[in-house]
Amino acid sequence: MTRREAREQAFQILFEQAVTGAKIDDILHDASEARDFIPNSFAEEVAFGVEENSQQIDSVISQHIRGWSLHRLSKVALALLRLAVYEMLFDDSIPTSVSINEAVELAKMYGGKEDAPYINGVLATVDKVLNGEKNHA
Repeated sequence: MTRREAREQAFQILFEQAVTGAKIDDILHDASEARDFIPNSFAEEVAFGVEENSQQIDSVISQHIRGWSLHRLSKVALALLRLAVYEMLFDDSIPTSVSINEAVELAKMYGGKEDAPYINGVLATVDKVLNGEKNHA
């Protein structure tokens, strides 16, 4: 499985969590029983990482969605922003440009026509802020 496919799996898990509010453990258990879903280790690591760091991730997202709240975002956009911000904050092995590009590409596949440009804009702003913090550290 490619990293892109694993990231898509992670998105699907996070999307289900955004819709249902269920715990990642429960989603994975139910998915494996109902549809023989076996997550890639990267997908699982990301999903659990987002869940474990959800307050920090949602705080970063909230600071950059001017005029919006997390509850107003589409579930696709919310899941993709959480995925990308997790990677940007916690996985130094993935270039930020890759995290942003992959989130935008998944938004084109799964979201509405407004999701991809919106996600791109939010993540570009997050990137600028994070890089500014890293350069001043």
